[in-house]
Amino acid sequence: MKVLIPKQHGAWAMLAVPFILGVVGGGADGRHVPLFIGWLFLYLAAFPVTMMVKKKKTAYYQKWAGVYSIPAVSFLVIAVWMEPGLVLLGVSLFPLFLINLYYAKTNNDRALLNDVAAIGVFSAGGVASYWIGAGMLDGWAWFIFIQSILFFTGSAFYVKSMIREKKNKRFKWYSWGYHTVLPILSLGFGAGWAVVGLIPSSIRAWLFYGRKLSVKKIGIFELVNACVFLTVVSVFLLRI
Repeated sequence: MKVLIPKQHGAWAMLAVPFILGVVGGGADGRHVPLFIGWLFLYLAAFPVTMMVKKKKTAYYQKWAGVYSIPAVSFLVIAVWMEPGLVLLGVSLFPLFLINLYYAKTNNDRALLNDVAAIGVFSAGGVASYWIGAGMLDGWAWFIFIQSILFFTGSAFYVKSMIREKKNKRFKWYSWGYHTVLPILSLGFGAGWAVVGLIPSSIRAWLFYGRKLSVKKIGIFELVNACVFLTVVSVFLLRI
């Protein structure tokens, strides 16, 4: 039996990077293990659910939604038992997931707003992991959340400008405009010298646009860029 694994490669970075930043900022704790396992399987379960909404191979995706939901619920219950406040965080994310379901239902899941909603959900993983490690929510939890949203929104703009919207000149200016203000927004939300981690995003958006890069190369560059962001912001958090 072939295991169902989402092919949304960028989503894996969105899943991991904010969570790791939360661990770095809040402090590593053994409770991160069940939280991350539950978070991972929740993502794996959400993918077939969106496919079910599209009414594609419903029975097949129902099976995998069930397979992944069992460990997701089991490990998240453990995490919530250790930090009950996580329930509130989960409830607050539900409207964003409804946005994802809506765009899946309308077969428009490549829409930018859908991407931003998903980015918000993934970035909240950093809030959860920080909360578990620090035992509280403070400004640094929201710093991780906002900086992650800023970074990955830039990634969404860039990838669309290189693939789906590569012939859309108006979208090019949207992407360039966002990446022009990206460092300013990052600084405005307290990045300090960690803004260095977002500058490569702006540079690649300007320099790479219009170049004939394969989807694979675009993905590799984005992975490297995410690693740069993760490294710089992690060092910044360790020095506060």
